[in-house]
This record gives sequence, C-alpha cells and structure tokens, in this order.
Amino acid sequence: MRDIVTNVSRRTLLKTGAVLGGGVLASGLPLSQVIWAAEGRVLKVAASADLSSLDPGFYHSNSETCVNSCLYSKLTHFKSGSEWGWELEAAEKFEQIDPTHIRFILKKGIKFTGGYGELTAKDVKFSFERIIKHNSPVKPNMGSFDHIEIEDDYTGVIVFKSPFVPVWNITLPWGGHIVSEEAVMKATKDGGNFGMNPPAFSGPYVLAEWKQNQYTLLIRNPEWSGPKPGFDEIRIVPITDIKTAERAYQAGDVDFTEISLDSLATFKSNPPADTKVEEHPSLGYVWLGMNLDHPKLKDINVRKAIQWAINVPQILGTAYAGQADVATGLIPPGIVGHRDKALVPPEGDLAKAKEFLEKAGGGDLNLTLDCLSSNPDTTIAQTIQAQLAQIGITVEVKGQDSGSFWTIGMESEGQRWKDVQLILNFFSSQPDPLYYTAWFTKEQVGVWNWERFRSDRFDELNSKAAAVDDPKERAKLYQEMQDLMEESGAYRFLTHGATPVMYRTTKVHAATRPDGVPLYLDFKPA
Repeated sequence: MRDIVTNVSRRTLLKTGAVLGGGVLASGLPLSQVIWAAEGRVLKVAASADLSSLDPGFYHSNSETCVNSCLYSKLTHFKSGSEWGWELEAAEKFEQIDPTHIRFILKKGIKFTGGYGELTAKDVKFSFERIIKHNSPVKPNMGSFDHIEIEDDYTGVIVFKSPFVPVWNITLPWGGHIVSEEAVMKATKDGGNFGMNPPAFSGPYVLAEWKQNQYTLLIRNPEWSGPKPGFDEIRIVPITDIKTAERAYQAGDVDFTEISLDSLATFKSNPPADTKVEEHPSLGYVWLGMNLDHPKLKDINVRKAIQWAINVPQILGTAYAGQADVATGLIPPGIVGHRDKALVPPEGDLAKAKEFLEKAGGGDLNLTLDCLSSNPDTTIAQTIQAQLAQIGITVEVKGQDSGSFWTIGMESEGQRWKDVQLILNFFSSQPDPLYYTAWFTKEQVGVWNWERFRSDRFDELNSKAAAVDDPKERAKLYQEMQDLMEESGAYRFLTHGATPVMYRTTKVHAATRPDGVPLYLDFKPA
C-alpha cells in the first residue's frame, strides 16, 4: 500500500507469528499475550465475521461496513443512540431539488492519503457510479440511482430515474463511502473491485495491518483534518462463534462484544466486573430457504411439507433459550411493512405437513441443509433436522466456515449453487423495508437470492414501493411481497433475534446504532 504504513511503530503491530483460529489462539493462549504493548489509547473489539473486501463498493457484511466507515468519508452517517437518525459527514449541505434530484455541497479540505489530493465531487460521482457500472452485489442499495452531475469541485447533483425514498436511510448513511477515482483507477485500471488492497483512504483511520482470520489493525490517519477520534488504534478480532467471543471478553482480550441470547440472562444477573450489558432490537432476520431449482425441491408440495413441519417456537426455545421472538416475515416490528402474522402458523402442523408430502408422492426424502458451523446456527439446523425427521425427511447438516458459506449461492463463485437444497440463512439489515426485499428480486438470483425465487409481481411491487412516501401505502406493498415469498414455499421465517452487547466501562464508552451495530468512530475512552 502506498504511503500507508510508513509511520506505524513496530510496537503498535500485532506479532505476525501468532496463529489464530477463528479469532482465538490455536495454542489456547489469550490474545493479550501476543499483542505488542500499545502506545496510546487502544480500542479492542470482537467482530462476528472477518473481512473479505475493503472496497466499500463491493462489501459483503456489517463487519466490513463498520471498518469502511473508519477508513472512508461518506456524505452522511448514522447517529449513535436509541433513535434512528443521520447527520452530515463529508457533505456540508443537501438540497432536495425535486423528487429525483438531490444537490450536495462537500466540506473542503478532506484529503486522500498517498498524495491523491482533496476529495471532490468527481470522486463522489466515481464512487457511486462504479457500483452500477460494475454490477456490484450491493447495487440494490442504490435503487433507481442513475448518475451524478458535477456542478463544480465541491457541488454535485444526485440523479435518480424515479423517486427513491430509501436514499436517506440506506444509500447515503450506510453505503455511500467515497474512494479516490485517481487511486482506484491506477490500482485496478477499470475502476472495479480492489478487494483487500485499498489504494487510498479519506477517513479518520488507515489500515495498518490485516491478517486473515486473525485481526484487523487500524491507526489514526495523520492527514485527517476532521474531528479527532477517541482512540489511537482500533484492533478488531474476528470471532465467528459468539460463545468464543464471550470467553475472549471474560479473559480481557476484547473490551466490546455481542453476546448470545441464551447467555443474556446470566450476564444481566451476574455481569463481569466493570461491565455494562445493553439490549438492542435486531434488524436482522433468520430463515430457512429452499433452492427452487434443485430437482428435489421443484414440487411445491415438498416445500409446503417442510414449511408446515417446522415448529418455530421449539427452535427458538432450543437455540435462544426462549429469548427471541417468532418472526412473521422478513420485516421486524417497528419497520414499515411488518406483518402481524405469517401465513403458516409458528408451530406448524405435522399432520398437514404429512398431507403435503403425500401429495408429492410420499416416500423417503434425503436432503442437505447448509449452515454456518457456529452457534446458534448449528443448533437451529439440528432442531430442524429432528423436526423434518418426524415426517420422513432425512436431513444431513453441512456446517461451513464463514468464508465458504457466504459464497455458496453465488454463481460468480462457481457451481456450488446447483447443489444447494435447504439453507439456513441470516441477513443483517437497515432501517428501511427496501433493504429487506431488494435481495429477492429476479436480478438477484445467483447473487444473494439463493432460493432462486422469481416473481414478476414481487419485482413490480419492489420497484413501486421505493417511490411511495406514504408509510401506510408502502406497508401494504411490502406485506404483499412477503406473502408472495411465503406462498412460493421457499421460505420459513424464524426470528429477528436481538443484539445484546457488553463492554468494559473502565476502558470504553461504547456507541451503537439503535440495533446494536457498533459505530467505532463514536466510541470514547473511559
């Protein structure tokens, strides 16, 4: 990386000889024994997934976006706290010219590292338009975005093909990171995905080091002229198993982590010393999906049998100790489009499930179920395995690490999607219903739509709803979309879970979104 790590003290880096397994030492030693003494204030956090791309135009997870928000400037960002809201970041001012045109004026003096100059409207235009040009997996975030018209170095107009209401809740505060056109073009030649090799930064931090499945180390950006962040370094340890993250916290290896729902009651009643436990509602959603294109699942009666055989409260009691509520669809309570109830009752009905299976021809059926190889996913999968056995369906649970799992349904990653049958999935989300439905359009088949669900009516409603201002009218459209998904037989919605977190009050004052997602830039030393 060009001129990025020249000022990093050797003592501020993690020993590269240590070998970590999913965020903890394979040797069993605590992480603190392999971290060099820090100079200054250090934030140590656990993340639920490792990074696979630091290109903000091609991100895959919340974990990546949380890091990207430290490395790149955005026009706006989410506020921390218990209420949803956003505030200006790189933008000094916005003007809604009309329903399809938004003018922005940039703050002056934001610099890219590596000698790539000042952030301008040209970089904003490049950053937004490359997502469309290169057909990024996160293109749905952009909605009906068409292009940006440049008026001067600091002023541009965002142009949409049709009104796009979610721009204020998704496009700008969550995505919308700005990269240097000059740096990216030099690094990639065509402006495409630069993956884990970012050529320049424009945020309060820069990337000092990343070791796959071990750690990410961020240090202050010496060229940053904006508000000074609270910590000199941020050390992020990917720990995919939440129970392991809890143990890492108790050992003092991290000072902030999410905790599991089945541990919540214990940590609330008997928290570790100097620890604050916070409960947050989750915007995410967990569901069992079925590959409509697989020969074993083409018959809707088979899919209906699976839907009706699944007892959701039983799953939640086993996997979450009864601390999670049943989902009625994709969209949780409090977000426009939430359904009062699902079409299939939470408890299901074994007799009805057997009837559907008889309509499909009866007989023994063997299926595979892909899931992450960590809890609570494996517990959920095993419970589903036992429930389907009651109607004569034998399920092989195939647990996979996150690197393998998150590409299993993507056509761009090979032919594995053809073998997918049942899949236990979890998506994080944002505070707008579009972010729930956008991934299940026909265009997303083989990208994020791993059930390969196709519905012209669904796509029509998805486009229409993004332009509707009235919350009640929007809600009706999103509720119908969820009905269409469930009627296909390809989905059994399970839960939204929750996002309890804990942090060490002698080290940090944590800052999160209302749903518990950490906002590292707002963390302050104790």
